[in-house]
Amino acid sequence: MTALLEVIGLTKRFGGLVAVKDIDLSINAGEILGLIGPNGSGKSTVMKCIMGIERPNAGTVKIGGLDVAGWPTHRIARQGVGIVFQHARPLHRQTILEHIKLALLPDNLLMLATDHGVTRRAEEIAARVGLSPVVDRLPRTLPFADLRRLELAKAIARNPKVVLVDEPFAGLTSAEVADFSTLIDSFRAEGHAVLLVDHNVKGVAALVDRVLAMYLGERVAEGTAEEVMRNETVRRVYLGGKIETAARPEREGKNRTPLLDVRNLGVLYGKAIALDDVSMHVGEGEFVSVVGLNGAGKTTLFNAISGLVPHSGMINWRGEALAGRTAGAIARGGIVQCPETRELFGDMSVRENLDLGGQQLVKQEAATQLEWLFSLFPILMARQGQVARTLSGGEQQMLAIARALMMKPKLLVLDEPTLGLAPVILEQLSKAMETLRQTTDITVLLGEQNVTFALPHADRVYVIEHSRVVWEGDPARFAEEAGAGYL
Repeated sequence: MTALLEVIGLTKRFGGLVAVKDIDLSINAGEILGLIGPNGSGKSTVMKCIMGIERPNAGTVKIGGLDVAGWPTHRIARQGVGIVFQHARPLHRQTILEHIKLALLPDNLLMLATDHGVTRRAEEIAARVGLSPVVDRLPRTLPFADLRRLELAKAIARNPKVVLVDEPFAGLTSAEVADFSTLIDSFRAEGHAVLLVDHNVKGVAALVDRVLAMYLGERVAEGTAEEVMRNETVRRVYLGGKIETAARPEREGKNRTPLLDVRNLGVLYGKAIALDDVSMHVGEGEFVSVVGLNGAGKTTLFNAISGLVPHSGMINWRGEALAGRTAGAIARGGIVQCPETRELFGDMSVRENLDLGGQQLVKQEAATQLEWLFSLFPILMARQGQVARTLSGGEQQMLAIARALMMKPKLLVLDEPTLGLAPVILEQLSKAMETLRQTTDITVLLGEQNVTFALPHADRVYVIEHSRVVWEGDPARFAEEAGAGYL
């Protein structure tokens, strides 16, 4: 049987970066292939190369046996490829029905006088995806899920042989995920070949026939969802390696009123749900890890706590609501975030960055804190006259954490501190974290995808998935239950 979609040796470079390296995949009629991988793994680039949005440097892309690699997007679409984008870009002056009718129009300008059946067919498609009640409305008046339904409706209207679906469940509620799964499954039932791109196996497991896992542009595993979830390489990519836990001295404030209490937190980015009814707490002196794959909502949670994004729900700090406080006031009140992007002053020296962090301290207090930080991160003492942007990635991360600690926070919020770091730097960072955990009373809220870094430094663990907290417990129990449940 000739595959409807066959990709052989696909390679894409951006300058010196190899984003996709020698990828092979094939999808038959009536089959769904899940393409998974963390952010930066290359999966979206593969999809863009298939669709002609990016031009591959090497390899073939065959649609029904015809090589279309390097063709412009409109020619590939005419050959029978449709794409369902994660982010809708509708025409703002056209109604929902008009959008679907536009998708039904023929490509030939000489055939624009379409038959009267177009309206009826558009109404049928709207009904199929659940848009019948809103066909006369404009896109800006619709919730996020309906905009995603519109993208599916346009794909159905084009009736492509091959359907590419990008992150179909991002920003949706569990009920909406079930509806979308049914709609995507209908493509398979009608004999289309479907490529479903997502972050993790768990999100697509119930839908797909096979899974192809990527990491750093390369294929790392392929098989059924169960086989890929058990694959040691995939587990290492997502979990980071063997999971270990470590005991910690009991802290005096363990059972007191929580230092931080988050209840029913919700955050929207436009119409997309970034956090949905999230509740959690952090006790005084605790190390709490929030683990989840990229895009799960960890950074949004931390930004809400730090006063950087508007939110619904309640955030209490030391028994008082943070609502109405600015990000600066929250930081001065003791919640200090070390962001994923580090946000160092690149043209300033290491010492100048640290001095800025400690500017609110009196001179002797700042000197004592600096001395302690140089013992925690000795490399920073040797580098204190060096411009921050010339440091290695690992040294920059240490400086970002040290600058946050110069503020003497009561709660240190660390967002993905291990992102992109080499194993030797991870080990140094891990030792510093354990020193903090074992020898100080500092409270830490850590967000990580790499659970082998997050668990040893945790008293409790939350798992966040698709904008919701789905698991809470101690690290030992997480270690027992990790694997397929996390992936």
